[in-house]
Amino acid sequence: MTSQLDDIRFALTRLHPIPEEVLGADDVAALLEEMRKFTEGVVEPHRLEADRQGARFEGGEVRCPPAYRDIYAKWIEAGWQGLPADEAHGGQGLPFALAAAMKELLTTADHAFSLCPTLTWGAVELLERHATEDQAGRLLPPLVSGEWNGTMCLTEPQAGSDLSTVRTRAEPLGDGRYALHGQKIYITYGENDLAANTLHLVLARLPEAPAGSRGISLFACPKLKADGSRNAVRCGGIERKLGIHASPTCIMLFEGAEAELIGEPHRGLPAMFAMMNNARLQVGIEGVAAGARALHLATAYAEGREQGGKPIARHPDVARMLAEMRATTLAGRFLALEACVAADAARAGVAGAEEKLALLTPIVKSWCTDRGVAAASLGVQVHGGMGFVEDTGAAQVLRDSRICPIYEGTNGIQALDLVTRKLPRDQGATLRAMLAAAVAEDARLGPAAEALEGATSRILAASPAEVAATATAYLEACGWFLGAAQLARAARLEPAYGPIASFYMARLLPRAVAHCQEIAGADEVLALIA
Repeated sequence: MTSQLDDIRFALTRLHPIPEEVLGADDVAALLEEMRKFTEGVVEPHRLEADRQGARFEGGEVRCPPAYRDIYAKWIEAGWQGLPADEAHGGQGLPFALAAAMKELLTTADHAFSLCPTLTWGAVELLERHATEDQAGRLLPPLVSGEWNGTMCLTEPQAGSDLSTVRTRAEPLGDGRYALHGQKIYITYGENDLAANTLHLVLARLPEAPAGSRGISLFACPKLKADGSRNAVRCGGIERKLGIHASPTCIMLFEGAEAELIGEPHRGLPAMFAMMNNARLQVGIEGVAAGARALHLATAYAEGREQGGKPIARHPDVARMLAEMRATTLAGRFLALEACVAADAARAGVAGAEEKLALLTPIVKSWCTDRGVAAASLGVQVHGGMGFVEDTGAAQVLRDSRICPIYEGTNGIQALDLVTRKLPRDQGATLRAMLAAAVAEDARLGPAAEALEGATSRILAASPAEVAATATAYLEACGWFLGAAQLARAARLEPAYGPIASFYMARLLPRAVAHCQEIAGADEVLALIA
């Protein structure tokens, strides 16, 4: 069986290759190997200890697990934080797809720790696109180096997924400065003792702003001002959570905190989507990483645990569970990296890349995270009772992975985005081209492609209520089919993937057809809420 690193390297050099003129295959392999050494040698050994200790809120300050301070210092010393950032601001200018692959390795090592660097990557991308030249010169270098971490401050107690009800207000102070007043919740690493400063990217309303989402502006608000004094923003507490215990999820109180406007007034939500779309792909990769960690633990346990005179890995039902974990994780990895390569191509202006990225983003976020949770649950099952207790780490993977289908837009919202925005924008042309290409790759995909083609036509012709009632089933069908297509192509390029591709075709691809059949049941769903 190929390793996680083998699979990522194969994806970025053969399956969905980073262009040689951007980065050579040998360089891709070398960088991935260095990240593997860092994550396995520096990050992973502390994951169980950090989970047990958790983040703590003491005397108005947040204390991360002690090991994290040393890990973070080594992270920024090694220069990993600046990997995908523009060289003009101290970055290395490497492809987003490579950073995403490294994100998988980092999250596999410790999900909770990985969230701090991930959000900073998103903040850097947002500022690269929307900051003025002066703002970029001041704000980007410390974020790119990792001296500062970045946050995304959207959610409020009354404004979860519906950001049109945001109440945080921004009062002009003159000289381009604003005072922020309001409360934000669920802010990852909003307060921490890892970075020297934290830059909050905050959605708020200017005076006399239009109602709804069109009246929201975006602001940059540092914890520490330029003179080193503390800004009027503080942590009001951290959440007690099911998982990711070592990652502080903060309630942030803005009490007249000084900030500056990013981008145009009342255009904050479109600007924030640069960070949100980055984050959605990254969360999809967190789902892949959960599957990778669960598979690693379950395989090692099953190969070493004897029952009935042989390792349980050789018992057919355990072998089935391990194969499903392997197949879905591999398919999700390849699908996510295809989306990330498309993101790089879209930024380079390659024709058709933006359309592919737009279509794949909600699928990667939703399907890959649901598969991550399922793989983590199967991992616990493979361990049996040893998985239900905390000693093996299998339970931690399940607890940590459960947030992924929820944050950065719940998976139900991703499904609605797919069927109400992404699919209709070209009447399904991008998806249909992918269906045709997949069937040309492997004829076994034909029946599922036909079912998905029919489901696509039905979705495009359905009423808004019917579309909403069957959106999740449609996204799931797309995910299962596109996952199969990834493995079919991988098997053609590399025979080592043939057995797992055949397992997927026989045991998992029928789920795509089953979900397509669900789409005819919209009336039954709507009757429940009539």
